[in-house]
Amino acid sequence: MAFSLNRIMLIGNLGQDAENRFTTNNVSVTTFSLATTRSYKGKDGNWVNEATWHNIVSYNLPDFYKEQLKKGKKFYVEGRLSKRDYTDKDGIKRYITEVISEQLIPLEGREGGSTGSSNYSEKATTYNDPEPAASTDDDLPF
Repeated sequence: MAFSLNRIMLIGNLGQDAENRFTTNNVSVTTFSLATTRSYKGKDGNWVNEATWHNIVSYNLPDFYKEQLKKGKKFYVEGRLSKRDYTDKDGIKRYITEVISEQLIPLEGREGGSTGSSNYSEKATTYNDPEPAASTDDDLPF
């Protein structure tokens, strides 16, 4: 038996408010972009911050999370990496790499403080709902 692992863990800030859609099978799909930053010393000796943007997809996300997924908010996202392709309206084949989130935890309170200093601590339980088994690319709203 071969062992493999497809796991990704990210902590970052949302680049825009999340978008909520439904598939033709009435499955809720929430998408958002998450920015992670790495710092390194450039050739000139100064520190450089480099942002990487990740496309995140969550299925059947509870309403509490949908309300919190706003631009600038910090979240922990855990899931798996997924690649897919589709043909756009101009007939061009496009390729997408996404993180299918399986766990989602808000890391900031309403005033931008830490989770422990706000009333989020009780609600900030781990969201754990994997992608629906019967989902196909034809079901995705984009």
